[in-house]
Amino acid sequence: MIRLFKTLFVFFVFSLPAVCALADEPSVTWPAGWEVEALPDSAPQVSRQRAVKNDADGNQVMVMELTMTQVEAGHQVNLQGVLLEMRKSIQKDFFQSGYQSVCNKVHAAMLGSLSALETTCTVTENGRHVLSQTLVAALDADKAYVLSYAGQAQVYKDSADEIVAVRNSLKL
Repeated sequence: MIRLFKTLFVFFVFSLPAVCALADEPSVTWPAGWEVEALPDSAPQVSRQRAVKNDADGNQVMVMELTMTQVEAGHQVNLQGVLLEMRKSIQKDFFQSGYQSVCNKVHAAMLGSLSALETTCTVTENGRHVLSQTLVAALDADKAYVLSYAGQAQVYKDSADEIVAVRNSLKL
């Protein structure tokens, strides 16, 4: 599952032209009990924050990551196109790992106080639902944001209130 987030991050960073100045980082309140991971600096124009939920044995069962990328002045971002490409890349990764995935249509949503676009993919193995992943993307002036969260099917469902709380806590 972590490999998918790396793919998502790399794809998003290279999809948007960026400038070198990084504005204030977004603020997010992670759920109690989640482990906030330190992420290496990847580029001066990108801010990444991630938290994971572990089971009793210490295995990751849910991951949430917020990425902010500076957008070059004057560049018009086709948010729906970017989100569709991200979804396609994730589906390809799942397929190459032996999973099947079905994603809902990209639809309007909110990310913090920003209008956003969202899609959720259901991942199956031999017809059994094993994983769900949601991508939410938004633009604000010169910044693009992506909140991605994925987890084991039941954990994802059981974490719905925590997911809503994180989305509502965002200060972008």
